Amino acid sequence: MKALIWIAKTAIALVWLVLILNIVMPFPGKAAWALYIMTVFLFMMHGLQALIFIGAFGDKISMSRWEKWSILIFGIFALLDIRRKHMS
Repeated sequence: MKALIWIAKTAIALVWLVLILNIVMPFPGKAAWALYIMTVFLFMMHGLQALIFIGAFGDKISMSRWEKWSILIFGIFALLDIRRKHMS
């Protein structure tokens, strides 16, 4: 399970790399606009996940600053990793 989470986090990191690359050097045509929309959507969804998780479990488990930021970056895969760490 740990290897699968690592692979998924790597894939999400590559997605973020493409999205940030599009902000720095926009892709030609309508692809840039589609990637801008995807960037906002991904940031909002992961931000919502972070707010919900920290609001629900922030006082029950002690999370490092990196774990909180990793939810924003990696989304559900960070949550699975945090669950695995704190439930074992």
